[in-house]
Order: sequence, then structure tokens, then C-alpha cells
Amino acid sequence: MRAGMSGVKNFRDAGGVGPLRRGVLYRSGALHELSAQDARSLAGLGVRTVVDLRSTPEVAARPDALHGLGFELLHAPVFAEQAWPDDQLELYPSMAEHAGRSVVAVVRRLLAADGPPVLVHCASGKDRTGVVVAVLQTLLGASEAEVTQDFLRSNAELSLTGPVSSSGSAHGTRSVAATHLRRALVWIRSHHGSVPGYLVAHGAEESELRALFRLAARTSG
Repeated sequence: MRAGMSGVKNFRDAGGVGPLRRGVLYRSGALHELSAQDARSLAGLGVRTVVDLRSTPEVAARPDALHGLGFELLHAPVFAEQAWPDDQLELYPSMAEHAGRSVVAVVRRLLAADGPPVLVHCASGKDRTGVVVAVLQTLLGASEAEVTQDFLRSNAELSLTGPVSSSGSAHGTRSVAATHLRRALVWIRSHHGSVPGYLVAHGAEESELRALFRLAARTSG
């Protein structure tokens, strides 16, 4: 657990992966145990908006604790209800199918006048957050190898050493594997041709995607 973030699981900067610069997009697990000091640490990083990818029942059961520090909370669920495939190999294509509007919501929040930095989270910060962040990193030009390496960091961050698939076990206790993310990205490309095509199909404007690159990508100079 990172110093100053003792009540937040799997918190890290999603930048430094491909062209995505640091300090633009953060990722984590749920914030229902966020301490006042954690909240001040987020504010100190400049975070203005928290995007919650969890389902409506999850949010109702464990709402984010933001300690009145003025964060904007945006609910952009991947799955509206707490129902999704149990098998990890089925879950990831399903998340790809359902996450497009969530990614577009993050893009638009990043482009807002008071946009970045933005924090994106789900329950553990590895599955739904993993897919949404991977799509954004890929959109901005990171290689699949770079994106996958960052995706797999969740295993170490969450101390997950168990099997990637175990019938009946909670998703939060299962490791993630490269093949999971690959299946999500294959679904996106097979149905939409490309990541930009996927986001346009879910309502993004091509001008927004170009603007995001100008905002979030590191310059070569």
C-alpha cells in the first residue's frame, strides 16, 4: 500500500505507459474506506474528478468517502447491475462490450475545462478499471506489451497469487492474466476495427479523440 494512501487499494498513476504522461489519469480500487488523509493526498495530486465504474448496487452498498473536499463524483458504470460472467475468459470480452460509454465519459471528463487529473476506480481496480485504462493507454499510442505490463501490476499491488480462475471465488480475489486483457482488445478490434472506432461507436467524436491526444500525450521534445 502506497504511503499516504493507506485506505485505497491498487492506487497508482496510469501515466508513463506509452505516450500517456504522468499526472493526468490515476487508477485505484474503491474509495469507501478512503481516510481524510487519503482524500487530502488525492487533492494534493490535483485530482478534481473521481469516476466510479462500479454497478449501482455496489455504489449504494459502499459509497465513496470523499470527506467533503469538493471532488466531482461521476458514476459511469461498466455494468449497471451487479451481474456479469463468472468465468474470467468470458468476463473480459463482456467488459469490452459494455465499457465503451464508460471510456467516453472519462475522455470527456479529461477534456473538460477543469479536467485532469482524473481518478478512475471500480471495486479492486484491476478488472473494469484495467480494461478502461488499457483502452485509454492504447488509444494514446502505447503498445500492447506496455499496456499489458501495466495491467498485470495489479497482481502485485493487491498481493494476488491465487489462480486466475476459480469457480465460486470472488472476482476481487482472482489474479489477472495477459490473456484476459488480450481477449478484451481482440473483441474491440473484431467488432469495431480499432480502439478509436470502438469509442466513436459509443458516442465519441473524432475531434475529441484528437484533443485528448494533444492534452494527455507526452511530447517528444
